[in-house]
Amino acid sequence: MVKSAAATVEEYLSELPEERRAIVARVREVILQHLPEGYKEAMNWGMIAYEVPRERFPDTYNGQPLAYVALAAQKNYFALHLIGVYQDSKQETWLREAFAEAGKKLEMGKGCLRFRKLDDLPLEVIGRVVAAITPDELIEQHKANRSRGR
Repeated sequence: MVKSAAATVEEYLSELPEERRAIVARVREVILQHLPEGYKEAMNWGMIAYEVPRERFPDTYNGQPLAYVALAAQKNYFALHLIGVYQDSKQETWLREAFAEAGKKLEMGKGCLRFRKLDDLPLEVIGRVVAAITPDELIEQHKANRSRGR
């Protein structure tokens, strides 16, 4: 699955083969356990998204809710998009160090962490990354980055 047209998270999960559904469901569980109050879970961009609702922050460049984390089952891997890590070099440095300390290989682009199996992820590290930035902090990061033209 590359991009889903599912309207709900439940539909998205039901589209996945059982083995892949179990992995996405476990990572989703970790995200939901650590997600700061104020974010909402939704389907956006064909992925499970965790975002600041537009009612709280409507001033986005694309008219979409302000994204924080997104989770998807791609064709050959799983993707965990970490916008807070992308926007904050200290978060990225911490994440890289935490993966190394956990003995895990970090496969990541600008903010998209890719993994092939659940054992590739130190779930406690993922929980800490998700818990690290409140919606208010994400909004401030977003505003600062926009003012710098990023």
